[in-house]
Parts: sequence; structure tokens; C-alpha cells
Amino acid sequence: MSFFVRSKQSSGQKRGALTNRKTKKRKVESKHSKNEEITSSEDEELPSTDKNNVFSDSEDENETAQEKEVRLAKVFLEEIEREEKARLEKDELDQTVISKRLKEDHLRKTGKLRLTIAEQYKNIEISSISTLKCKQQRNAITSICISSDNKIIFTGSKDGNVIKYCLTTFKKLAVIPFIRNHTEDISGHTSEILSLALSTDNKYLAVGEKTGKVYIWDPNTLKHIKILTGHKNSILGLSFKKDSHTLYSCSQDKCVKVWNLDEMAYVETLFGHQTSVTSIDTLYKDRVVTSGGHDLRVWKIPEETQLIYNGHSGNIDNVRLINDGHFITGGDDGQICIWSVMRKKPLFCVESVHGMDESNDQPKWITAIGTLINTDLFATGSYDGFVRLWKLEDNFKKCVEILKVQVEGVVNALMFTSDGQKLLVCVSREYRLGRWITVKNSKNCIRIIHFNMQLLT
Repeated sequence: MSFFVRSKQSSGQKRGALTNRKTKKRKVESKHSKNEEITSSEDEELPSTDKNNVFSDSEDENETAQEKEVRLAKVFLEEIEREEKARLEKDELDQTVISKRLKEDHLRKTGKLRLTIAEQYKNIEISSISTLKCKQQRNAITSICISSDNKIIFTGSKDGNVIKYCLTTFKKLAVIPFIRNHTEDISGHTSEILSLALSTDNKYLAVGEKTGKVYIWDPNTLKHIKILTGHKNSILGLSFKKDSHTLYSCSQDKCVKVWNLDEMAYVETLFGHQTSVTSIDTLYKDRVVTSGGHDLRVWKIPEETQLIYNGHSGNIDNVRLINDGHFITGGDDGQICIWSVMRKKPLFCVESVHGMDESNDQPKWITAIGTLINTDLFATGSYDGFVRLWKLEDNFKKCVEILKVQVEGVVNALMFTSDGQKLLVCVSREYRLGRWITVKNSKNCIRIIHFNMQLLT
């Protein structure tokens, strides 16, 4: 039985086909195509995509797949040469440097790159902790995303506002505001923001609302592009496949959906979870990991199959990939677990990571996990007043705590910059999924933990 839903070619007059009256109405509505909502239930009836909304890497429409691949490879090599020359400040560049970069890039994309850097964080002195806070986000900040060059971050909150910050000057740059009702030109959100994602090339910003809609924005101009609809409840997680415009979304409606932003189109729906899907992550492969209720699922998109994992005694609220073969989970049982895609039971578990809750004598929930991709380092957050850093050992079969940093409040999101220099901590008075956890004396803000060392180049 397939767990994937695909749209079928319609032939003849079938249920849902447009009558002449509906066709005329659709033609009238097409005048306002810039505010058009793309729905997963209506993908068969959509008009052809406007040329202005289609992005192509080809310089020539008649270019073959092989010619395109060769051209892009040449562009990539030229880019590497420029970067290495600038870094080494040399006119002549040793070919071994380029070969090393190509090898690292290949290993990174295949999920086989392994960088052991966690030991450098052990008992390190924190150089400083910066705070980002603004009046537009008085309610809980639920999500955060960062540009691939580590210069820009976006934060979303239950106020319905999305804030754009500069990570070099630590100043607010712009706001996508909360608005009560949409006009012809969409300029903001109408509900709580529960998830954010930014494409690797910084071309698309995806924002998930409590209404079940996914808004697509231009992160540079903050101009609205499209609304993706189809989910029937809150969007709890968003993730872009690396180096692509494939977007995955998970929702309280128990579904995972796949979108193609090159065509601004719905692709398919992944069914299987029996409760709300609370977290989602993906890297370079056509594979996505999700958590919801007591189970985890790894979806192999091309094979149209899914793998089910069990191990936690409670709900699994967070899942993050450390590479394409391993991932970390945390939930309301207070455990963190290390997993391999090849095994359906965890490789290693740590119980009561953030201590016990004195009010109910239960372990404090794991409310956030952040990983430094393709390394042996990850971080966890809760509401015990500390963010904890962990080192993976013995080929992912063990982890040990190496550092803890004091941060007051409920940690709703954690994200490392790609160079490992900073850890972004999304702190709030309440938990992003509800008010079951509250810390009254904390502030709704972003804490930026600075590590004063050069790790990844």
C-alpha cells in the first residue's frame, strides 16, 4: 500500500471537472494571479505557471541535461577558485586545494563528511552573549532561520510578525507584520507564526501559520510571492532540501506535504503519522525525517517508502539530522536519543537530560535541539535555565555533555551558524506548541552565544 498521494491525469468529464460556468469564473479570477493561493487539493485545476514565476538554471531552453551539468560544474569550479584565491591571497592556486574542496563538497552532499570539532568547545569560555529583542514580538518567539552566509536571520512569533535581523550589526532590518485582513496586495500574516525555513540560495523564505497556510516571501525585498494551501491545521515545521527549492511541511493535521517552489506547485502528501507531526528535517538526499506522537518516520521519497522508529516513552517533539545517516531526538520524557537510519532502535539514550520538574516530579521536556551539520556537536534546550552542548563519540554510539550555558526561559529553537562561531537561542516565556510550560520571569528574545574561535572555513 502506498503512503504517497499523486495527482492523476484527468481524461474526459470526471468528478471535480470544471463546467463552462466555472471556467469563465476561473478566467476572471486569474487577473489577480499575484495573490493566487496554490492548493494541494486543486493542483489538477491550476492554470499553467506564469513564466515570471519559473526559475531555471539553463541559459538555453534547448540545452541538454548533460550540457547543463557540464556548464554548472564549470561555474562551480570557477567559484571555488575565486574563494580559495581570496582566502589564501594568492594569484596561483595549487590544484590540490581545489581537489580537497571538491572532495569535501562531495562528502558533504552524500552525508559522509565527518568533522570532529566538539572537543574544542569543552569548558570554553563564552566571549559574549548578545540579545535581539523588538517591540513587534511581545509574545512567544517560536522559530528562527539563518541565511547560508550567516549574515541574516529571521524570527517568527505568536504575534504574527516575522522580524529580519542583521547578524553582523545585530540590528533589526525589516518586519513582515501581522495584519487582520488581506488586501489585494498581501503584506503580512493573519495568524501565529509557528515555523520558518530559508532556502540554501536565500531565494525563498517559507513561513508556516497557525491557519495551515505556508507563505512564500522574497527574503531580500520581503515581497510576497505565493501562498501554499492544503494543510487543514497549524504548520508546525518547515524544511528545505539543501541546494534545492524542494520544501517539506508538517502539520497538526497528521500530514507531511512536498512542494516544488521552482514551479510554485504542490507535489504530494505523505500519510502515516497518527498524531500531529511536530518536527521535520532534511539535508541533501531525497529523504525527510519527521516526529509526531511516539514514533519517528524516515520518508524515502523516490522509493515511495517509509521507515518507522520507536524508542521514546513519551511524545517526540523534536528531531534534527546530524548528517544524512544519523539524527537526534528529544521529547516530553526528558530523553535525548541518537539514531541511525539503518536501525529502528536508538543507538544511545540519555535520560532526564535537563533535570526533574519539581512541580510534578517528572523529567523536564526537551523543547529544542540544534545540530552542527556533519560534525560531532549538538545542543539541547529545555526550561531549566541552561542550554547544553554535547559531543558525539564512538561512531554515534555515545554522547557526553561538554558545556552548559545559562539561558533563562523556555528554549523554543536552537541553531548553529554554519561556521560554528555562534549558537542562536530562541527564548520565550512559554512553549511554542502551547502554554503547558511557562517561565514567567523570562523575556521573549533571541540570545546569541558567541564562541571566540575559528572552527570551520
